[in-house]
Amino acid sequence: MADSTKYIPIGGTLKSNLKTLFPIFKTRKTLTFAYAFSFTFVAFTVFLAFCPSPNTSSPFFTNIFSSTATTTSSASSYKSQLSSIFSFFFHNSTTPSSNSSSSTFNTNTTRSSNSTSQSPQTSKKTFKITPFENQTRTTPPPLTRKIPSDHVVTKEPSSANNNHTRVSDEAKAVKKTNQSSNGVVPAAAPKVSGVGSNKNLSSLVNGGGTEKDVVHSNYTASRVKDEMMESLIKCDFFDGEWVKDDSYPLYEPGSCNIVDEQFHCIQNGRPDKDFQKYKWKPKGCNLPRLDGHIMLDMLRGKRLIFVGDSINRNMWESLICILRNAVKDKSKVYEANGRVHFRGEASYSFVFKDYNFSVELFVSPFLVQEWEVQIKNGTKKETLRLDLVGKSSVQYKNADIIIFNTGHWWTHDKTSKGKDYYQEGSHVYDELNVLEAFRRAITTWSRWIDANINPSKSMVFFRGYSASHFSGGQWNSGGQCDSETVPIKNEKYLREYPPKMRVLEKVLKNMKTHVTYLNVTKMTDFRKDGHPSIYRKQNLSPEERKSPLRYQDCSHWCLPGVPDAWNEILYAELLLKEYQNQHQQKQT
Repeated sequence: MADSTKYIPIGGTLKSNLKTLFPIFKTRKTLTFAYAFSFTFVAFTVFLAFCPSPNTSSPFFTNIFSSTATTTSSASSYKSQLSSIFSFFFHNSTTPSSNSSSSTFNTNTTRSSNSTSQSPQTSKKTFKITPFENQTRTTPPPLTRKIPSDHVVTKEPSSANNNHTRVSDEAKAVKKTNQSSNGVVPAAAPKVSGVGSNKNLSSLVNGGGTEKDVVHSNYTASRVKDEMMESLIKCDFFDGEWVKDDSYPLYEPGSCNIVDEQFHCIQNGRPDKDFQKYKWKPKGCNLPRLDGHIMLDMLRGKRLIFVGDSINRNMWESLICILRNAVKDKSKVYEANGRVHFRGEASYSFVFKDYNFSVELFVSPFLVQEWEVQIKNGTKKETLRLDLVGKSSVQYKNADIIIFNTGHWWTHDKTSKGKDYYQEGSHVYDELNVLEAFRRAITTWSRWIDANINPSKSMVFFRGYSASHFSGGQWNSGGQCDSETVPIKNEKYLREYPPKMRVLEKVLKNMKTHVTYLNVTKMTDFRKDGHPSIYRKQNLSPEERKSPLRYQDCSHWCLPGVPDAWNEILYAELLLKEYQNQHQQKQT
């Protein structure tokens, strides 16, 4: 009995058991229906597991079996085959549902393929772009400055992810450019070969940075540079405000050993340091931070000359310190005659050997000649020849860049009173108004410029009057400014524009030679905090120790300090000149 039952078909056993347990399975028709229902249930469960509808409302299937844009092509093929099989077996009951599911999945898969791969096997069928496509190609965040559509790299990338990365990186680079133009940028920068090259954009705008900061599209870099330069062309550099910026100064106090004792305020004991932390911000643009590497490269093989009084010496020393800070080997920056003190001589020249460049100073406080005439008793009397430019003019007339100034010495006793002092030819005026004398001197200077300067070779600048801030007296009568530690904020406290500078402006307008006017009067008038005051020297004389507050310097400027901003404006002017020259060359 045991042997006979061992080989009984399993179906028979199942049938008898079912009949025993469930009386409903008494007929063959009912049994067939039970088998069909069981197979259908299993098949439908498998179908839902592998091909769930993206529109299903079941949270279980939505969370566990949701379709993604990264489904591989092999999985897609396998799911399509399953869908076809189930459609074949259950055509009447499942076709609508399976078609809907298959259509939605294939559409999403095709969008994903277009977004992630340029494979030649991609379906040629075109689908309407949906929010899903927009999510795949994430739009870069809005920028501070609008970027034209042609800034996007036009070369077709290997994938949409790569395309998105390149566009985003480009947008970030331009955004960084705009942010950096506000002045918060690194001080260091790589050495570059020329400001006109697209590869210099990052250094030019940011004042430093690495290769990753450079925009990879040359066309984009050129357009961004053009936008920056056009904004500078339209900008009034001298209408603005001083803004606190902790990334300043451009060089550390004490790092430049050529700073004159008179300007080295920190070394002379000045306790407050904030006066070094201001940058000049014009209202209509952002001045690029002075990059010593780029400026040295522009000045390679050239002579840059300062002609004027001790305030120009202030600016001259500032520029040497900024440029020297960008040179690796400081021993290759030296004064041509080995001088270490810069007062008392008629001229000085600092050489940057690696660049075959020199920045020089010619002392000429009036721009016209100081003279002497003999009087009846055989003694000599000092005069000022309003009809002769300074004797040193022959030494710099062929220089590449010349920066002139005059002003402060016209306030001294002899010049301000004008009695028996001004001379033209052999005639000494018994009395001549100082403003008229100034006009004649500047006119003499302007005629010399028109007659001797070649505008195609030389750039000429005239730096305007630098404001003084003596309170309670003048420079020689106990004027003070030692208590000033912050700039003036309200323009109503600024002084009247100097009449001598109005005279200068009229003369400049009538010249044949173009002269760039660096009108620093207003921007310096804000900075009552920037003068050496009592911190003008370390070793005081016995008389100075008795009343130190009586001896103050409220005309010159501490270094680092205000003159650094003048040199940043000079830097911007040189960049503009380079930019304009390049455009003229392209047009010819």
